[in-house]
Amino acid sequence: MKTLYLARHAKSSWKHDVNDHQRPLKGRGKKDAPLVAAHVASIMERPQLLVSSDAVRAYETALFFKSAFGLEDAIFKTNHELYDFSGQQLMEVIKGLDDDLNLVMLVGHNHALTSIVNMLGDTFIENVTTSGFVAIQFDVDSWSNIVTGKTIKKVFPRDLK
Repeated sequence: MKTLYLARHAKSSWKHDVNDHQRPLKGRGKKDAPLVAAHVASIMERPQLLVSSDAVRAYETALFFKSAFGLEDAIFKTNHELYDFSGQQLMEVIKGLDDDLNLVMLVGHNHALTSIVNMLGDTFIENVTTSGFVAIQFDVDSWSNIVTGKTIKKVFPRDLK
């Protein structure tokens, strides 16, 4: 059994004159992400690994989940391949996960996340919102064999306000 947690980065700010990769979180993002992270950590099992896109907005969002779950630095990583908007690279990362890991969390970007959630889960989600979290469970022993799983949880900021 494999379980995948997917989270979309929190709302980012466009007011800074930086390239897309360097965009930081907006005030709303800094409120929504810890709210979702705390809720998720209170109801979901702790991941064995958390991997984030190396984009600033995703990394800052991932830090809220790292803190909420109480994860050690050794199981918190960044991966440039998660700076993906189509879902192709995201899928490659998922299929390449170490089979010794049964519960992994990835923090990334749309449209990749919404595409993957709908491709791999059994519940249609029109849009994974900023700070949105989705958990999908697969009845397989190897990440390379995942196809369609069961969407077991969805948490969006609006659900908690």
